[in-house]
Amino acid sequence: MTLLVTGGAGFIGGNFVLDWLAQSDEIVVNLDKLTYAGNLDSLKSLQSDARHIFVQGDIGDRELLAELLVKHQPRAVINFAAESHVDRSIHGPGDFIQTNVVGTFNLLEAVRTYWTTLAEEDKAAFRFLHVSTDEVYGTLSETESPFAETHRYEPNSPYSASKAASDHLVRAWHHTYGLPVITTNCSNNYGPYHFPEKLIPLILLNAMKGKSLPIYGDGQQIRDWLYVKDHCSAIRRVLDAGRLGETYNVGGWNEKANLEVVKTICTLLDELQPRADGQSYASQITFVQDRPGHDRRYAIDARKLEVELGWKPAETFDSGIRKTVAWYLANQDWVENVTSGAYREWMSTQYGAKS
Repeated sequence: MTLLVTGGAGFIGGNFVLDWLAQSDEIVVNLDKLTYAGNLDSLKSLQSDARHIFVQGDIGDRELLAELLVKHQPRAVINFAAESHVDRSIHGPGDFIQTNVVGTFNLLEAVRTYWTTLAEEDKAAFRFLHVSTDEVYGTLSETESPFAETHRYEPNSPYSASKAASDHLVRAWHHTYGLPVITTNCSNNYGPYHFPEKLIPLILLNAMKGKSLPIYGDGQQIRDWLYVKDHCSAIRRVLDAGRLGETYNVGGWNEKANLEVVKTICTLLDELQPRADGQSYASQITFVQDRPGHDRRYAIDARKLEVELGWKPAETFDSGIRKTVAWYLANQDWVENVTSGAYREWMSTQYGAKS
């Protein structure tokens, strides 16, 4: 038995591959383009593991996809491959359209062609699991109910619009062609191996280097935080028992304002790795100009996943963020390797002029 995982060298995909192979002997074929956020260092422990077959390639390469599907005969495809950073989508939306929309289309078509060749029993057992985001739903006020699966799509950034488009394609390929798909929409993930352009790893990286800790606007943007290993367990459960054609929201039940998250990280760093001058890391907090179209609040209602499939997150925010901070402190070589010159140039462009 084999899984084809796309985007399996990225943050969530890489954690899923590690998590899967820690619990199963089923082979994983890992297809990743290795853009700036794809990092084989995260999968170093699998270098000599015959259960992990890594292929560098693009989900937009229909010929490569067809070759991999025929050769490895996967029982399921799990699609993590995506451009995923809102700030980058504002500066360069074309890459997001190409990967998230055109790439998903090509992946769906390649999988559909493969799926139609399977024997009836294998065809019935096959799954295409599409991993998406809560950002497709838009933004919430402080008093509105969290996003349920029935909430209408109202994306506000090029990133979320491209993911919304990919979700619609997946739904259409199920209803038009019968492709056995399931979609998950998750809240903000955090944890080990997170590329340091997103809030939590960026704050950790800058804090340890004595740099400013940039916070957009007033820092009161609210997000629901999901520990990445909890997300992996939810995907395993949905793959195993999710209903075809359905969407499942995956959340951590942890709504936090960005400023509160940053202050929590500073408090943990003060405890685990105090500054030499005795000051708190919170003294490094700097407020920068807000980004265009910044959504004010995301919140996930994950009751459907709990009621139908019995899934709940194992980590609270307090337990998950402590594990995350401890991991980054213990793995600073990984952080140094992933933060290339190109990344430092991007950070200077993105935040330097906004301070």
